Amino acid sequence: MITHSSLGDGFTALQKLRQLISSKEIQLAGNRKLRIYGTLTCSSGKRMKKENRVFFSSEEEAIEMGYRCCRNCWCRGKKNGNKKTIEL
Repeated sequence: MITHSSLGDGFTALQKLRQLISSKEIQLAGNRKLRIYGTLTCSSGKRMKKENRVFFSSEEEAIEMGYRCCRNCWCRGKKNGNKKTIEL
């Protein structure tokens, strides 16, 4: 798990974040306080405060850390909140 604030501020942080995403070291984002994870493109995730945002390399990592999936972008329609299924 990587915290957004640990990447620093400004352009350098943005470059680090882009590098981690393109190298697949970051695949999901989560909210530290709410303990919810979802896609990097989730509209709910884009609105969270930087100090609450964390990043995960996999769904398994997020689940192991005690996070549940975002019902807005990731697991709509599933009774179990940790199944990776998106309705089309």
